[in-house]
Amino acid sequence: MTGLAAGSILAGMVESSAPDAAVLDRFRSEGWAVIPDVLSGEEVDAARSALVDAAAASEAQGMPVRLEALDPGGRNIRVYDLVAHAKVFADLAEHPAVLPTVEALLGPDVILSNFTANTALPGSRSMNAHCDQSTVMPEPWTHTWAMNAIWCLHDVDEENGATRYLPGSHEFTSFAEVPDDPTQGMEPFAASAGSVILMHGRLWHTSGENRSEDRDRALLFAFYTAGFLRPQTNWWRSLPDEVVDQLSPRARALCSLDYGNLAHGGYLADWTR
Repeated sequence: MTGLAAGSILAGMVESSAPDAAVLDRFRSEGWAVIPDVLSGEEVDAARSALVDAAAASEAQGMPVRLEALDPGGRNIRVYDLVAHAKVFADLAEHPAVLPTVEALLGPDVILSNFTANTALPGSRSMNAHCDQSTVMPEPWTHTWAMNAIWCLHDVDEENGATRYLPGSHEFTSFAEVPDDPTQGMEPFAASAGSVILMHGRLWHTSGENRSEDRDRALLFAFYTAGFLRPQTNWWRSLPDEVVDQLSPRARALCSLDYGNLAHGGYLADWTR
C-alpha cells in the first residue's frame, strides 16, 4: 500500500476540540456547516500527495478510478477505502477538531461507514442527485443517522465544481417529498483548502461541474453513521494487516474492527476489565 511510510498529521495534537455551538446549530437548521482552517497548508499538501499516490495504487491494483456510470465524461477521479492507502487518512477520520462534532451530532456510537475521494478535473460533470442516508437505510428518515465530513484539499467554489445542495432538503423524510428535479434550486458550498464541510446525511446534493480552465477540486468524503447501521465498506476485507497494526484504538473502533455492533448492548459487559 502507498501510505505505510506516510507520517501522522496528528503529531503533537492530542487534545480534542469541543464542538462549536454555532456549527452545531447551523448544521441542524441548515443541513450543513463549515469548520474552517482545520489543516495547515503543509498538511493539505501532504494529504493531496497521499491522494495522488492512492489513485495510482488503486489503478495498479486493477481498481478503476474513472467510473462513467457514476461520473459522466471521465473527468472525475475516485478513490475508495482511503484508510487502506495512507495513515494520513486514518488520522483525518479521527481528527480531534472534527470527530467530537460528529459525535455530538450522531451520538457517541459512531462508525466510519466509508471514506472516499472525488477529484473533479476541469470539464467534469455532475452525478445524479441523491442523499447519503438513503444509501444505508430505508425511508422514512426521521432521525439524523448519517453525515459526511468533507475535507477540502483545494479551495472549493462554484467555478471548480463545489458540491451543490438543495436548501431545506435535510428535512425530507421520504422519496415522495423530493422534487421531480432536485437539482433545480441547488446552491454550491464554498470553503477554503484545509476546511471541513459537514453535510447532513439527508441533505440532497450532487457533485458540481468543474467549469474552470485549470483548477482541480479534490474532496475527501468521510461518511459517518450510527453504529447500528451496516457500513458501506467492509474494513475487515479492505485493510491489510500492516495497516490495521498502525491504527489507533479510536480508529479501530471507527472501522468496527474490535467488537462490531455492541454499543447499544454495552451494558452486558465491562469492557474496562
